[in-house]
Amino acid sequence: PDTVCECLSSIFQIMDDLAEQFHIYKVETIGDAYMAVSNLIRRQPKHTVQVAEFAMDAIQIANSTLIDEDDPLLGCVEIRVGFHSGPVVASVVGNLNPRFCLFGDTVNTASRMESNSEKNRIHVSETAALLLKEQGLTSGKIRRRGYIQVKGKSEMLTFWVKPLRSHSTERHHSCPVREILPLDRTLLLKNKFPAQPSSDLN
Repeated sequence: PDTVCECLSSIFQIMDDLAEQFHIYKVETIGDAYMAVSNLIRRQPKHTVQVAEFAMDAIQIANSTLIDEDDPLLGCVEIRVGFHSGPVVASVVGNLNPRFCLFGDTVNTASRMESNSEKNRIHVSETAALLLKEQGLTSGKIRRRGYIQVKGKSEMLTFWVKPLRSHSTERHHSCPVREILPLDRTLLLKNKFPAQPSSDLN
């Protein structure tokens, strides 16, 4: 548990810095998942592209972070990413330790994009893919995955997003890193440790 906490703390701190860089609003961390949103507290004309860029840098960061500094043979962290765009309701909930929460089907769909993603890949809904194209991402960066069975959604047409920029292939220590709002919120969920693509976000 100590090793997991140290690893998560290290990654989340860097991701917090990335969130500020890309003007992404961090909602919360849920276990080993990082939940964030764009186009929520300010208008962001290219919010979907910003989320995709944030996701790619997050993948690179994770891939450069050792799972256990004392045991490099365990390798580096691998994550899966998923996001969706759509309307949400945002509210502060509770009086004791109040939390800013997001509600709505967009949140659930973003979660399904993440849980049906694969390690070191960005999985998006058809809605998000169309917005990426509208906001200037070239079609060559978006690849159709096809129709997949999504829990609670039946079949959905989904897409993969390729890297937006060239990343170094070198790994730290030789290691093999949801938009949402009324109008167009993009919800991003990221799991921090390897997991089976078919598992569900709790």
